[in-house]
Amino acid sequence: MRARTDSDTQDDIHDGPQAETTGTTGRTEAADAAEPADTDDDADDDTDEEHGTEDARRARWTAIGTGALLTLAGLAASLLRLTGSAPAFVPAAYALGAAVCALAALLGSRGRTRRALWLLIAGVMVMAIGDQAD
Repeated sequence: MRARTDSDTQDDIHDGPQAETTGTTGRTEAADAAEPADTDDDADDDTDEEHGTEDARRARWTAIGTGALLTLAGLAASLLRLTGSAPAFVPAAYALGAAVCALAALLGSRGRTRRALWLLIAGVMVMAIGDQAD
């Protein structure tokens, strides 16, 4: 029993340096087919720049708003725990977490949104640790 190879069944397939060229440019038909017909890169660049600027502005406002909101919540919780019978560590943890969130809002307003995100996470974690100590 003899198996046929691909070259026996498909004689019209050419690859590599034996590929047929078209016209005077010496390009292969496969290369012409692979190249997109419309190569207007300027329009794509304008859209990317415009969209990137909008996303950056939205990220800054999100960092500022979230940082301010968490700062106010931390300060309010700190004042409420300060008037209660909680240990001194608890209101201090809330105040420290609020300070970290305020720093995150400041960094977010300056465009450091990734660092602001991590500081927001750290600030909320400090507040949560203070809450667990109660």
